Amino acid sequence: MRIDTISPAEGARTPAKRLGRGIGSGLGKTSGKGHKGQWARSGGGVRPGFEGGQMPLARRVPKRGFHNKWGRDYVIVNLKTLNDLPEGTVVDYGYILENKLAKEVKNNVGLKVLGGGELNVKLTVKAAKFSATAKEAIEKAGGTAEVIE
Repeated sequence: MRIDTISPAEGARTPAKRLGRGIGSGLGKTSGKGHKGQWARSGGGVRPGFEGGQMPLARRVPKRGFHNKWGRDYVIVNLKTLNDLPEGTVVDYGYILENKLAKEVKNNVGLKVLGGGELNVKLTVKAAKFSATAKEAIEKAGGTAEVIE
């Protein structure tokens, strides 16, 4: 096989329309543009989104929400997730992502532990933020909650 013998599969490519090549071609005279009007003219047509002067959909629908450029997204973990871990485990951001205990958030800045569920295991948890109930539950179970930046 040589590179100059390679061609597309039969029927994979449609031949280009040859416009304005006589009435017998079926695309002569007006070249598929009909008679007169905006679409028949040179450079004719309207911009994308134009609805003939009617208020466009993009402007009829109300705007919602905003993006806070100073917002901080945390990877969030509840206590019920940590309850299945072996006693004495050091839980930090790396451990959570490594063991897929939480979904990683785009542009995240650390780990936040929330107090959902119960904790009966003694753990050392290192996170950027803790909810008050989470911190209380970790210390009640005999573990430690360390805030790291």
